[in-house]
Amino acid sequence: MADVVLDVVVRENTGTGNARASRRGGFVPGVLYGGGQDPVAVSVKHNEVLRALNSGNLIQSMVELSHDGKKQKVLTKSIQYHPVTDMPVHIDFFRVTNDTIIDVVVPAVFVGEDTSPGIKRGGILNVVRYNIEVKCPAGSIPDSLTVDISEMDIGDAIHISEVNLPDGVKQGLERDFTIATIVSSRASKQADDGKEGTEDGDEAVAAEGDNA
Repeated sequence: MADVVLDVVVRENTGTGNARASRRGGFVPGVLYGGGQDPVAVSVKHNEVLRALNSGNLIQSMVELSHDGKKQKVLTKSIQYHPVTDMPVHIDFFRVTNDTIIDVVVPAVFVGEDTSPGIKRGGILNVVRYNIEVKCPAGSIPDSLTVDISEMDIGDAIHISEVNLPDGVKQGLERDFTIATIVSSRASKQADDGKEGTEDGDEAVAAEGDNA
């Protein structure tokens, strides 16, 4: 079930004048595309669009449009904002079903920092991609992708091919890109230098003992 349900009004007329009239009436004009059907001009109450935006579920999530008792599952294709007020002034929807394969971007969530050898040694997690492109059914868009760095040491990198993707989810880009690395920090370098110095000192003491 969609997290957001929007009541829409079908606009009989299109064009700039009709869109302005919709805005003056407290609506956000838009267009419904896709699904092998003709585009349909619609309007959604401005406060409903703001409520959906504030919920965080209007973008990258399944949305349901309701009109005269009929419901249509869609994805929000694009939203245009006013350059001064930053309020939504136009919205486009794309018809989908639960099984429609779509391209979306989902956030990466990193776990295992508390056990990562590299982090324990003072290394720093260098995130290359906070968001990852994936292909998945419209009805099964993951909230995030879990990236496990628990075994990474300084100098290690983790790639998309090493991430366990949810069932039905595939990487969006064909190449095997880097998601994150663990790099040296000043503290880790000093610790390593100190360790090397201690080892050199021990070897020198041992050598002196041998020569005595």
